Amino acid sequence: MENRGGGSRLLAALGCGSLLLVVVIVGVIVALFVPIPQLSRQRPAQENVAQATLSPGLVETQAALPTLVGDGTEIVDGPSPAAFNELYEQLNPGVVNIQIFAQQIGGIGVGAGSGFVIDEEGHIVTNFHVVEEAEFMTVVYFNGIQAPAEFVGGDAHSDLAVIRVESLPDGVVPLALGDSDAVEVGEWVVAIGNPFGLGSSLTVGVVSALGRTIPAGATPFGIPHAVQTDAAINPGNSGGPLLNMDGEVIGVNAMIATDGMGGANIGVGFAIPVSIVRRAVPSLIETGTYGWPWLGIQGDSVNYFIGQANNLDTQRGAYVDQVVGGPAAAAGLQGTRDTTTIEGFGGVPVGGDVIVGFNGTPIADYSDLQLMTILEDVGETITLTILRDGERLDVNLELEARPVIEQ
Repeated sequence: MENRGGGSRLLAALGCGSLLLVVVIVGVIVALFVPIPQLSRQRPAQENVAQATLSPGLVETQAALPTLVGDGTEIVDGPSPAAFNELYEQLNPGVVNIQIFAQQIGGIGVGAGSGFVIDEEGHIVTNFHVVEEAEFMTVVYFNGIQAPAEFVGGDAHSDLAVIRVESLPDGVVPLALGDSDAVEVGEWVVAIGNPFGLGSSLTVGVVSALGRTIPAGATPFGIPHAVQTDAAINPGNSGGPLLNMDGEVIGVNAMIATDGMGGANIGVGFAIPVSIVRRAVPSLIETGTYGWPWLGIQGDSVNYFIGQANNLDTQRGAYVDQVVGGPAAAAGLQGTRDTTTIEGFGGVPVGGDVIVGFNGTPIADYSDLQLMTILEDVGETITLTILRDGERLDVNLELEARPVIEQ
């Protein structure tokens, strides 16, 4: 199982497929009682500012700090409001709201999420967790038109699903898929979706990190190389597109990080990378499923403690903690044999293989290993370069399909 390496984050799958009981008449209004701080109506007096002089000691300290002089490089401003508006006008017709319905005791359960059109045949990509419990679903287009949709295929491992409508109304446009390898930290991105049921909403931010591993939710396997963004993503955004300024989909919005107190955005959202979308979606359309390749290990990225405990001269690579079966067991990979204490902290694993290469390509961390593995095909023979007890070895193994393992 490749289910570690992303750290212990508290993540909230946006739960857009969670069913809410519909009652015929609901008379409950939720009010948020937030204390409003009392604002001062007085402007600070100028004499008070003048009196705020620095002590001689502090002046000397600040004088000792070097004054940094810029190199003349112009700071480039972000895209203009007009650019965001143009992007929105072009792309919003390709984004849909998804409403799901299921019969529950006492009424009809309703859930909502987002999705985006990918071809003229009416195929729509969304999250698996949005539609997995749907007995009936509709899509709502940018112009308010609603249409029933059918489930085509889903994959719990990647949290991706495809649904389909019979035909597309005028004005609806498929969205183009981008290139995950071209995404850079700091670039501007937009998310369009259905947060809190507010359809056709656009939020703006930047790519704040790359290479994150996020949980799939329904399986113990992680989703590697997720795109992290500070563009606001909230319940209802699940399944919607994360787009670059060229109008290309670079990810499918799936999760947010929380502090455990609630499920709203706190500035850290995650999108499934488009490289995984490109891999899984064609098979979901053709067969309804996708078979992901599997190594059969549990592990983590090499860090300071693992490096010290195992006498490694690198902090690059993927450490094998456990061999749980499959190709890794057949190839003789080895997991942790013991634990030791480093810097006063016990329980540091010792003796596991460290995977540093995949078909000749260096492995940066555990997420790298996961991504390289899933971008291969089941049945392919790959070569792993490993470090074992100070020796560098090449190990060949044949990839197998992931077993069915539920959380």
